[in-house]
Amino acid sequence: MAKWTAFPHDAAPYRHDPAALKKHWARLHAGDAEPWPKDDRLLAAWALFHAGDFQKACEAGLKAGGPGITVANKAQAIHANYLEKSEKTRLAMFLEVAERAALQQAEQPKNANAYYWQAYAIGRYSQGISVAKALTQGLGSKVKTALETTIRLAPRHADAHIALGTFHAEVIDKVGKLLGRTQGADAATGLAMFRRALELNPTSAIARVEYANGLVMLEGDKRMKEAEALYAEAAACQPMDAMERLDVEMAKAELED
Repeated sequence: MAKWTAFPHDAAPYRHDPAALKKHWARLHAGDAEPWPKDDRLLAAWALFHAGDFQKACEAGLKAGGPGITVANKAQAIHANYLEKSEKTRLAMFLEVAERAALQQAEQPKNANAYYWQAYAIGRYSQGISVAKALTQGLGSKVKTALETTIRLAPRHADAHIALGTFHAEVIDKVGKLLGRTQGADAATGLAMFRRALELNPTSAIARVEYANGLVMLEGDKRMKEAEALYAEAAACQPMDAMERLDVEMAKAELED
């Protein structure tokens, strides 16, 4: 495995021992509803993830197997989304995550995050090749189905609500409301998903960022002030781990543009 880009910020605040991880677990995993690990190897992999050691977390998760695949997929997907510089490598990493997640679904059909990380990876891949092109390849329905399955298995999965909101917003933004209906996209449903995500995870920076993006995609400049306020709130969020720090830094960058 080629060396991944290192986490570009001070990771010291995000290095948690097992006791600290247990104390903060519910807060750290309000987004993905991941249960507390029962295996020490799995716990160690999660500690690496939260500290921004994404490559080591991925390797440790793959070695642990079973629910460790979730750590591996999350680490690889987050690294690809925020830190990978090569677009070709980035897209390949997303496809690899999607393939692993599909295999995980077969082995763990009740694991909500097996479906979520498949949806996330295909969604980000679709953005990379263009949403319109992805829709012609049938990827939109795969994303929607996987996210709906995630929420059915884990109704409090805030990140799946965010992603489903983004699905509705991006499809309508790219093909319009009329054609969007043929893909199962609906503006009101999309906005409701974003609002529900914030109810489930009120400290989330990424929920605010994606809600802001969704407002502009679905309703245009008339919601720009609200979107800017959401970006400002996201930039002011206090990150608890490396992934959240990357979310906050992205929000800050958007405000500067």
